[in-house]
Amino acid sequence: MNLAARIALLCLGVAFVAVLVAGVVSTRLVLSTSQQVSREILRSQADVVAGQISNNRVEQVLEGQGIAIVRISPSGELSGTDRAAVRAAHEADVGRVLNGQPVTGVSGRLNVEARASGAGGFALVQETETSNTYRKLVRNIIFALGIGLVVACLAGLALGTFLARPLKRVASVAHSMSTGRRDLRVPVSGTHELAEVATSVNELADALQRSESRQRDFLLSVSHELRTPLTAVTGFAESLADGVVTGEQVAPVGTVILDEARRLDRLVTDLLDLARLGADDFRLDRADVALEPVVRSAAEVWHARCHARGVLFTLDVTASPVVRADARRLRQVIDGLMENALRVTPAGRPVVLALSSVLEVRDGGPGLAPEDYAVAFDRGVLHARYQESRPVGTGVGLALVHGLVTRMGGTIKAGPAPEGGAAFTVTLPGQLDFLCPERQN
Repeated sequence: MNLAARIALLCLGVAFVAVLVAGVVSTRLVLSTSQQVSREILRSQADVVAGQISNNRVEQVLEGQGIAIVRISPSGELSGTDRAAVRAAHEADVGRVLNGQPVTGVSGRLNVEARASGAGGFALVQETETSNTYRKLVRNIIFALGIGLVVACLAGLALGTFLARPLKRVASVAHSMSTGRRDLRVPVSGTHELAEVATSVNELADALQRSESRQRDFLLSVSHELRTPLTAVTGFAESLADGVVTGEQVAPVGTVILDEARRLDRLVTDLLDLARLGADDFRLDRADVALEPVVRSAAEVWHARCHARGVLFTLDVTASPVVRADARRLRQVIDGLMENALRVTPAGRPVVLALSSVLEVRDGGPGLAPEDYAVAFDRGVLHARYQESRPVGTGVGLALVHGLVTRMGGTIKAGPAPEGGAAFTVTLPGQLDFLCPERQN
């Protein structure tokens, strides 16, 4: 059932209940009023008849109006031709009129008015005429109910159509987006709620467009990264297969092929790790890990690699925090940040691995533009921006580091470093921080 039909049914239900409640209330009021009016008329007639009860003509007139007369003897006995009237008069205790006071009573649907007359008295008994009034009232209620339901149906359909039109536009744009179109936008108009829905859909379309654009650029950069080592491996392998390279030239060619194969392996491994990060079964062996031994172990490897490149490596340890993390993934984070720093740092410039209450990697490279720090961990963004001006990696290293830190419950942020390049600061959920008096360079 569409929105217009739902709103129309809701309006019909509201109208039905409203008319029904009004009918019930008005019925009780009309019937009560009718009975009260009948009693007032009967009372007036009783007052008039009190002085003329002996007149037969009066009795005939009253009987013609449907009013029964019950005679009251001086001893209080009741007599009359209408047994129901006599019974009603008896229930109303009309004998009290012999004391000189008028009596008014009701017995079921019968109204009773008794007055003293001569030595005795009389009582007028009349049935409240509500049957005709009731039928007319029901007929009027049914008529009003029909008119109300027709008006409610028309109003509900009109309102539903009016409200559903912008929602249909939103649904149409969303359906087009599901088929791959990203150039459509929903006009932001209507009520606040409808405008908010339209704005949300437009923002979703913009986000999808940006995400797909980044994915496209990322795939292009990965394809480029894969093509370069594959071309080298293919070329040198063909040279070996054709016998072009022989003797002492075989070893250098094999070294090149091995390096390029390792480069391919590293790229594929990073891509697989990055893909697995979003899976629920990504394994993390969390435990209480002392950061200082992990950092010092990594420093031994990176000190040698920096020395081979002519880069000044510095280890700065001022605390020994214990964190809740996966030691193997933590080493992977450090290696990823150090590899990124070493790649962009020229010879003679510093690279710093620092440990205090946080883990920090700083470099003396060219750094990043201020607007790039916010997107430093977006997959392939820095690779696309700087691949023409500086050495770049696979485009997934920083994204992988960010994913690993996040999965371990930590945070990582990028900013300018005092050494002139970029600084990456990792904060992990910790338990205790032990001050370390040593500071090793």
